[in-house]
Amino acid sequence: MVKEEKKYTRRVRSAYIVTTISLTLVLFMLGLEGLLVINAKKLSDFVKENVNFTIIFSSDANEADILQLKKQLDAMTYVKTAEYIDAEKAAKEFSEQLGEDFISVLGYNPLQSSIEVKLHAQYANLQYFNIIEKKLKKNPVVEEIIYEKSLIHLLNENIRKISIVILGFTAIFFLIAVWLINNNVRLMVYSRRFIIRTMQLVGATRGFIRRPFLVNSIFQGFIAGILANVMIIGIIYFTNQELKEINLMIDIKIMYVLISFIILLAIFINLVSTFFAVNKYLNISTDNLYAL
Repeated sequence: MVKEEKKYTRRVRSAYIVTTISLTLVLFMLGLEGLLVINAKKLSDFVKENVNFTIIFSSDANEADILQLKKQLDAMTYVKTAEYIDAEKAAKEFSEQLGEDFISVLGYNPLQSSIEVKLHAQYANLQYFNIIEKKLKKNPVVEEIIYEKSLIHLLNENIRKISIVILGFTAIFFLIAVWLINNNVRLMVYSRRFIIRTMQLVGATRGFIRRPFLVNSIFQGFIAGILANVMIIGIIYFTNQELKEINLMIDIKIMYVLISFIILLAIFINLVSTFFAVNKYLNISTDNLYAL
């Protein structure tokens, strides 16, 4: 009898450990998917904010007028940066790119002063580029505005399509994760179905029987969430240390939200799955306990 009890205890403990490990791995994969979504957004913002347009000034424009226009650009809510490049600086940068002093060959500097403007990510689209272009063309010192309309349109279209695909995969993976967690919990409760029936036979109420399972599910979900977060943080650390060219862009506040979300999600799904799994065996007949 004692041997049977020990064997049953080991079996229940093994089921608990396997369920916790399975839950941890599912949450880890779900966390990686969340990490991908976060970095996809940051990467798209990074790309958008590095698309710029250049304001070329007329040769007779004085520096005071140019700096005044720069102040106006800096005051615009949708402008991230506005960098003034005078003719001398432009010539120096161009010479460095060519690898020779082109001014000494030509005998004069053909380049003109300019301002390179970058917009905030949410405004980096053709609508705002056109708004700024119309405003700037009214200024008499502005000679030309250069930017790639087709590139901006293509960039926004591709980012939108990629975002939809990523969100689609995230939704599918979330449903799969819920299904896997639910199955693991049901298997664990299944291994303890005879305990549930024994408690019923001695007169325990449904709430009394259900309570230890629910408390255990909360603890299990918390442990699995912590383990999954440790693995995710380890992946981030390893990636940023060993593959510096990738350099995962993680905002601390967003990371805290992701960590909290994983733990709360683990507890919630585990709790709900346990509740329904226990109810199933509370309502089932004794004959069916052996048939399942």
